Amino acid sequence: MTAALLATGLGLTGCSSGGGGAASDIVTVNGGEPQNPLIPSNTNENQGGRVVDRLFAGLKYYDADGKVFNEMAQSIDTTDRQHYKITIKPDWKFTDGTPVTAKSFVDAWNFGALSTNAQLQNWAYQSIAGYDDVSASPPKAQTMSGLKVLDDHTFTVDLARPSIDFELSLGFAPFYPLPDVAYKDMKAFGQNPIGNGPYKLTQWQHNVRIDVAPNPDYHGGRPAKNKGIEFVMYQSMDTAYADLLAGNLDALDTVPDSALATYKKDLGDRAIAKPVAQSMHIGMQQNLPHFTGPEGVLRRKAISMAINRQQICDNIFHGSRIPSRDFTAATLPGFNGNLPGQEALQYNPDQAKKLWEQANAISPWSGSYQIGYNADGGHQAWVDATANSIKNTLGIDATGFPYPTFKQMRDAITSKTIGKAFRYGWQGDYPSMLEFLVSQFYSGSGTNDIGYANPAFDKLIDAAQAALTPEDSYRIISQAQALLIDDMADIPMYDYIANAGRSDKVKQAPLSWSGLFDFEDIEK
Repeated sequence: MTAALLATGLGLTGCSSGGGGAASDIVTVNGGEPQNPLIPSNTNENQGGRVVDRLFAGLKYYDADGKVFNEMAQSIDTTDRQHYKITIKPDWKFTDGTPVTAKSFVDAWNFGALSTNAQLQNWAYQSIAGYDDVSASPPKAQTMSGLKVLDDHTFTVDLARPSIDFELSLGFAPFYPLPDVAYKDMKAFGQNPIGNGPYKLTQWQHNVRIDVAPNPDYHGGRPAKNKGIEFVMYQSMDTAYADLLAGNLDALDTVPDSALATYKKDLGDRAIAKPVAQSMHIGMQQNLPHFTGPEGVLRRKAISMAINRQQICDNIFHGSRIPSRDFTAATLPGFNGNLPGQEALQYNPDQAKKLWEQANAISPWSGSYQIGYNADGGHQAWVDATANSIKNTLGIDATGFPYPTFKQMRDAITSKTIGKAFRYGWQGDYPSMLEFLVSQFYSGSGTNDIGYANPAFDKLIDAAQAALTPEDSYRIISQAQALLIDDMADIPMYDYIANAGRSDKVKQAPLSWSGLFDFEDIEK
């Protein structure tokens, strides 16, 4: 999927057509203002990601159940999961009429990996030979040695070491191709991207809506079954839900807390519930006072054990969330719900107080514990409940801290200036526990928001990638996650059972394995 740091909602209501069909034929869905221009290698949150994935086609794609299929790939050949020969299908074009070639992929991947381009998703290329040279600061090379174009339809990829899920990852946005015109002015390109996917951009009215229309030249496996999509940006998910009930919004992927107890009755057979690969965490960056070194480990464990996750899942979310049992998501292949040290993820007020006092012996606590959240995403209730649980257990001042918009909060996080704890999440881009772990916790990852770094964890992740069988990989992943618990890298909160709905104008709106709609298959 999308690259998917969890956010919901932003902007204004509005349901007019943006092109591609009459207003009544266009599917309206909730969306939000993307953090950045729509460049695949620099889009790591789901408001931008849900649009990028409509505009581009990769070598692979994932269906609603997370099954992987070839999209632009004719064949992907390897005998050792380290050296690949990739042949792309002929006669594909970008929407500006230029052909999609092997070079279109190789150039895009090299652009995404080069450190001077500062792409948020550059971690996705780290398995490719030569990545360390191009990602160094300053770079020691401009292109990765592991990529070679053989002809217009064929290129080779050499990895630094075998990878058990490299081929699976090739439907992920950083691996999309780019047209030559992109490199003339990448920022401008991101405002009006030219892709090769099932839709093409027709309008981006900032903070209001984004419109896409079917691409008549697309001939992959996920053609649009609708006349176009309008991503409507909301300041409140309650407003979005009211629009859904009134028939002014066709599909909503996040039912607000205020409606969780009633939405199934409100919507009947139009209500949608599905366990998905989506999880929520509370993070603290390395520059936050009292949260570094051994003191920080003790405080994070104390806070984790001071939170009554089950009560929050029951009372705030009416059972539509499940307390976290690891750092990934319970729906992913190989999930282990019984990791060593898992008691640190469970409510234990007495132990929480003991750990907090041990931390105070290192350095007495001062100040308040704030949890940042985006007010436009429907997060206030659970963040406030979490803060109250911490306050009541540890006897400290703990509060939620609202940022008006998701973009404002994300900018503070990515610039490392947030200066407080913050809620953040991950929504699967491809169905792999390794994707969750590498993106969020591997040293140097552009989406490692907390700045966690542990060479022992990195080595275990490398070993899990090199494993000969999925079962061996899962075993090593459990060891890596046990290290995350030992360090209490962040505070896992809950996994999602997605709650969504469609209007009475919509025949079907399937929810995907990652929690977003399978947008191409929404039918009116």
